[in-house]
Amino acid sequence: MKPSGKGLWLYAIVYLAFLYAPILLLPLFAFNDGTIIAFPLKGFTLHWFEVMAEKDQLHIAVKNSLIVASASAVMSTILAIFAARASTRYDFKGKGAIIGLIMLPLVLPEMIVAMALLVVVLQVFGDGALGLFSMIAGHSLICTPFAIAILSGAFQSLDKSLEEAAYDLGEDRISAFRLVILPLVLPGIISSLLISFTISMDEFIIANFLGGTQQTLPVYIYSSLRFPKEIPVIMAVATGLVAVSICLLIIAEYFRRRGVAKTGGKDSGGFL
Repeated sequence: MKPSGKGLWLYAIVYLAFLYAPILLLPLFAFNDGTIIAFPLKGFTLHWFEVMAEKDQLHIAVKNSLIVASASAVMSTILAIFAARASTRYDFKGKGAIIGLIMLPLVLPEMIVAMALLVVVLQVFGDGALGLFSMIAGHSLICTPFAIAILSGAFQSLDKSLEEAAYDLGEDRISAFRLVILPLVLPGIISSLLISFTISMDEFIIANFLGGTQQTLPVYIYSSLRFPKEIPVIMAVATGLVAVSICLLIIAEYFRRRGVAKTGGKDSGGFL
C-alpha cells in the first residue's frame, strides 16, 4: 500500500504555522490603533509609522546598521571568494581542518563568540575601539561561513574546461580568474552579499557586546522594549525590517538560481 503523505503535509503545515504565525502578528499590531498589544484590535492606523519616522535615535541606529551590514557583507564576501576558490580548486595539506576552522562560527554559540571578541578588543585596543569597526569585524566573522557555503556551490558548478581554455588562449591565472571565472560566479557573489547583509542587519548579540555607545537597529529595538509606550512603534519598525529581509532573501535566491543555471550545475536546493 502506497503511503499518502498526508501526515507529512500536516506536519509541514503545523511547523510553518508555529514558525511564521508570530511574524504575521507584527503587521497586525503595527497598524493597530491601540497602545496595548492584545486582541481585539481597535482599528487601522498609520500613526506608529509616522512616529517611527520622527525618531532621530532610530534614524541613527538604522544608519549604523546599514554601514555595518554593508561593510560586513563586502568584507565577508571577499574573504569567502578566496576561501571557496581554494577549497574547490586546490588540494593542500590540512585543507579539511582549515575549512572546518573557518566554518566554526556556524556551530559556536554567538554569546561565546561575542564574549571572546570583546575580551580581545578590550585587551588589545582598549575601550575606545568599541564601535562600528569592532562590529564590522565581528559581523564579518559570523557572515563569512555563510558566504563560503554559497560561493562554494557556485565554484563547484564551474566547468574547469573553460578555465583551461583561457590558459590555452594565453591568459594567466589572474586574468583568467577576472575574465572567465568571476563573471560566471557573479550571481553567487551577489547572493552572498545579500545574505551577509541580511544576517548582519538582524544580528544582535555581537552588536550589543561590541557596539559600545553605537547602537544598531536590533540593539535599539531591544532597548526600547523596556518602555511599554514604545512597543507599537517597535512593531512598526519590526514590520519594516521583516519586509526588507524577505525582499533581500528573495533577490538572493533569484541570483543563486540564476548562477546555477548559468554555470550548468545541478540545483541542490537553496533558501526558498
